[in-house]
Amino acid sequence: MMSFHSLFHGFIRRLYYSRITISGAEHIPSEGPLLALCLHRNGAVDGFVYRAAIPRLTYLVRAKLRRGLIGKLFFPGVEVVRAEDGGSRAGIRNMIQDCAALLGAGGRLAILPEGTSDLGPHHLPFRRGASWIADRYLQNGAPLTVLPLGIHYECPWAFRSRVEIVVGQAITLSPDAAGGARPRECHRRFTEALEAVGINVPDETTQDLLQTFAYAATLGTAHGYFDTLKAMEKELPPDAVSAWRKLEAAMHGKRMLRHQGVPLFPLRAPLAYVTLTLLLGIPVLAGAALNLFPIAVAWYCGRRFSDARNVIALWRILTGVPAFILWALGWMILPLACGYGWITLIYMALTYIAIAGWYRLKKLAVASWNGLFFSKTRNEAIAWHRLILNQLERRERPHELDT
Repeated sequence: MMSFHSLFHGFIRRLYYSRITISGAEHIPSEGPLLALCLHRNGAVDGFVYRAAIPRLTYLVRAKLRRGLIGKLFFPGVEVVRAEDGGSRAGIRNMIQDCAALLGAGGRLAILPEGTSDLGPHHLPFRRGASWIADRYLQNGAPLTVLPLGIHYECPWAFRSRVEIVVGQAITLSPDAAGGARPRECHRRFTEALEAVGINVPDETTQDLLQTFAYAATLGTAHGYFDTLKAMEKELPPDAVSAWRKLEAAMHGKRMLRHQGVPLFPLRAPLAYVTLTLLLGIPVLAGAALNLFPIAVAWYCGRRFSDARNVIALWRILTGVPAFILWALGWMILPLACGYGWITLIYMALTYIAIAGWYRLKKLAVASWNGLFFSKTRNEAIAWHRLILNQLERRERPHELDT
């Protein structure tokens, strides 16, 4: 079942996200027991994505997620019945023992200490279950490696968005620590490690601006999304903020398009971008049209059943992925059975182009539209972008630039 879920989650990642970047992969130990502490942002989807960094993960899973067939299909792991779900202390103790035994057998256990996800400006309070599990394992007299992981989405709910997984410095816990104080000390160290791989800002307005700036900094550069977020976490560049306010004023009342909050513009002649948009858009939209049913199912369920932004992608995946698999099988089996294999080939080719090209098409379309109809704002946008890059360079090499 672990092999099946690894493959299934891999299929989900490749279908729904256009790129998953892993930073700090060198911190992942190649063998031995591992306790992975994961920040929780985008619902249960986080569990699918974290497997890109550490495939052989066994999650501590809320039991209510696995009540039905769909839940068992999507969410493997060690079940826990929380107190708010009617769980007992005896049940919690058994769960801790099971997790410690899994680690003792050399397993890799993943825990999301916040207990629930949130896309807000800072992490939720960390629960102490990970500390209790670590303490129980250490009682066996063996050291334990603990690894903090953060996850950062360009747009958490968007189809074919990009994601970055950040692997922090590993923590080695020794069984020699004082037993009584050990869970408290573990919790303190876990909190510090998780905050190092996450972003915490005062409010959602600051968060939105920070994410816009970070995405802009990655355009046409080698800057990483998380590194840029972290570099500007404590303070956004004042000059760039001032330039952004002027740019926003210039965009006000205009039907200018944005991608991840940023108004994109062509680097070359707009007509070249329009041509590329049309050349890519025709097969991408044709592939989307051939898969209109699963797209509509995912869109409707994401809109109908999600009660917050952090579960939109989850509902789309839980409904859209099975619908897409069944729909695709129909397009493959029926034409072949009728002797029209070429229809299957066309469907597969256009579907692949639609999935692979969707992210690029959106960026091209935004840049083409803005380049054709709002070219006067281009210079202001480019100047703002350069200010961000200059400020990042100053923060990375302050002494060299001062000299």
